[in-house]
Amino acid sequence: MQTRHGSATGPLIEVSGVRKSYAGRAVVDGVSFAVDEGEIFGILGPNGAGKTTTVECVEGLRRPDEGRVRVAGLDPARDRAQLTRILGAQLQESEIQPKLTVREALELYSAFYPRPLDWRPLAERLRLTETLGTRFAKLSGGQKQRLFIALALLGDPRVVVLDELTTGLDPRARRDTWELIEDVRAGGVTVLLVTHFMEEAQRLCDRVAVIDRGRVAALDTPAGLISRTAGSTVVSFTPSAPVDEHALAVLPALASVEQRDGRVTLHGTDETVDALLTLLARHHITAHQLRVSDSTLDDAFLDLTGARQP
Repeated sequence: MQTRHGSATGPLIEVSGVRKSYAGRAVVDGVSFAVDEGEIFGILGPNGAGKTTTVECVEGLRRPDEGRVRVAGLDPARDRAQLTRILGAQLQESEIQPKLTVREALELYSAFYPRPLDWRPLAERLRLTETLGTRFAKLSGGQKQRLFIALALLGDPRVVVLDELTTGLDPRARRDTWELIEDVRAGGVTVLLVTHFMEEAQRLCDRVAVIDRGRVAALDTPAGLISRTAGSTVVSFTPSAPVDEHALAVLPALASVEQRDGRVTLHGTDETVDALLTLLARHHITAHQLRVSDSTLDDAFLDLTGARQP
């Protein structure tokens, strides 16, 4: 996908001390972050953490009670007309007129912009070509999601906000969409991505802000967040004979150990793994179905949010 955007100095998106409350309850409580031009910046968090409210302030759909938001120097609430020319958005929940066909929706939205992208290659990339004559009301959930992604990109935006980008998509469509977003970024578009798919964030994002209870709990690269986990290496196995729990508990650099249904899982470091293998060899215990892997962004997320699911 080709885009035509010049470079800028400094952050393209600035969110500083943003607060938003509903009925006296703080949903967003002092959130701050900055997004550089050309970056894919992810926002993760449990349900109700304030992710969507935060990005709605960036999009100009909500006005913060306190704090400052700027997108390319524009105030989203005050400069809404100018913002719509440079920002595309795929919302968490969207609807269009139910009798519009996919082709009519793409042509209508193209007419809103002075220099829209050609919607045909976009429709083909998002597997919408076979549905061009289908009315919106007849589309599946996944087809609607792909259409809204296309509509967000039609204006050749400088910034695109994607809220739960691949919810409802099958695994093939999800990976196709990931490749599309990588192409979009390669064309110079800055992407603000809200997601609860850890694999998605780990693959796509240059940096990630983890928002929990309305605040930024951590902000780093995916690799940086993973390195903060209590155990950066995970080893699991089924022992041929019971392993002494005390011997496992005193392994060096051990973060946690769990035994369930005859299988043992440890979080630690490479030093933990070496000591474990020595321990098993000393007691002539075979480790069946041995698996050793690095921690993932999912592990880091659970550590940072107290094991509350997104």
